[in-house]
Amino acid sequence: MHLTMKATHRPAAIFAMVAAAGALLSACKPSSRDAPMGGPPATGGPPRLGVVISTLNNPWFVVLAETARDRAKELGYAPTVFDSQNDPAKEAAHFENIIASRYAAILFNPTDADGSIANVRRAKAANIPVFCMDREINATDAATSQILSDNYSGCVALGQYFVKTVGTEGRYIELLGLVGDNNTWNRSKGFHSVVDRYPGLKMVAQQSADFDRARALEVMESLLQAHGDLDAVFCGNDAMAMGAYQALLAAGKADRVQVFGFDGAEDVVRLIAEGKMVATGMQFPKVMARTAAESADRYLKGERVFPQKLPVAVELVTRDNVAHYGDYGRRDAATEPVR
Repeated sequence: MHLTMKATHRPAAIFAMVAAAGALLSACKPSSRDAPMGGPPATGGPPRLGVVISTLNNPWFVVLAETARDRAKELGYAPTVFDSQNDPAKEAAHFENIIASRYAAILFNPTDADGSIANVRRAKAANIPVFCMDREINATDAATSQILSDNYSGCVALGQYFVKTVGTEGRYIELLGLVGDNNTWNRSKGFHSVVDRYPGLKMVAQQSADFDRARALEVMESLLQAHGDLDAVFCGNDAMAMGAYQALLAAGKADRVQVFGFDGAEDVVRLIAEGKMVATGMQFPKVMARTAAESADRYLKGERVFPQKLPVAVELVTRDNVAHYGDYGRRDAATEPVR
């Protein structure tokens, strides 16, 4: 009886062992969802989108990040905002995290036009599309699309208004943004393409303040000690314009030195309305952020043809038209630039 039972149950036991081994092999076998291919997370749920921002230490970029995040949510994604703190090393770490975690797409505001290229190419190699917002990278074969303000043209208009209000003679300071950001130089070049036609307009100092308000305050305080007799200050963004204005206010010179910014930040728009600043360029961060999120959505649904660079017009905001602007755009959002 014992031998008969052993012979009878051996095939069943062998079958059970084979089945268990097969299940183990199946569990260990890599699936397509285990590879960092930019698909949905392995645990299920909506696809994740990374929103990587150069810095959240600036209200303008906070608006860019929040608008991109909120539009991605409306489109059915799970977005996460990453703050690079203007540090290329932190930005690289964010990309490594996003790629390893199999995010579906990246909405990206770079820290450096050259230094950020490698990060975008790593994402592309992992089949994760990248859509740049506001700041560009110096490559046309890495990002899927770059949604950018027309900085040069915007500052041509600002330079023309500078000459109109300051005149063809005067002394001014220029505060530059981050030296590794193309926006810094496109804005400066657009401004100087106009202002440099007038030899009577003398730039007595040009210095970087890193697009940062606190840094601009420090730089302006120092420059005022050497160049107290000023007529105007041109700032490459509104955060620096606010810092420069604070320094002028503390020095008792805010009433006679005209301040020009660029961005369309709410604080500067308010000061223009109050007659305390002269002009800025409205960049429409909400338009760029929504466009980036919607482009990523179309890509993930199968669309593959996108413009490498999609310009968004910049509009001059002055005391004459400031009532039409606010909340980082036009008050009538229906009239904002067509994307």
